[in-house]
Amino acid sequence: MISIIVMAVILLDQITKYGVQINEKLQNIVVIPGFFHITYARNTGMAWSLFSGYQAVFCLAAAAAIGGILWYLIEKKPDRLTAAALSLMIGGAAGNLFDRLVFGYVRDFLDFYIFGYDFPIFNIADSALCIGVGLLLIASLKEENDGKADMAG
Repeated sequence: MISIIVMAVILLDQITKYGVQINEKLQNIVVIPGFFHITYARNTGMAWSLFSGYQAVFCLAAAAAIGGILWYLIEKKPDRLTAAALSLMIGGAAGNLFDRLVFGYVRDFLDFYIFGYDFPIFNIADSALCIGVGLLLIASLKEENDGKADMAG
């Protein structure tokens, strides 16, 4: 399951980035007016383009995170929800790491306007990372509640 999730995220991320990158007609489209646009952007930083120019640091951090998560998955053999969450995080980190290593920036294109706020442009890898973190929080809360139920029982 782990490798399938990781590969699916990486493939979906790279295919969508490539499709938008090579087709100028896809680089600036209003999909849902006032809510969702496809806007191609090159991000040399991290979220909100913060810390632009620190590609080596971002690459090392991503590689270390991927290595640490892989170690955890292999050594600790977590439950399915935690494993799925961590797999999404590996796939997301790897998708953006690939961009940084090959292009020197991350290719972003998903552009949402939420309640009038132009949310920072992101990609599938970013989405997988966020969903993975959310699932990891749920798994942690579930584990905590299961532990309390065991102590009460």
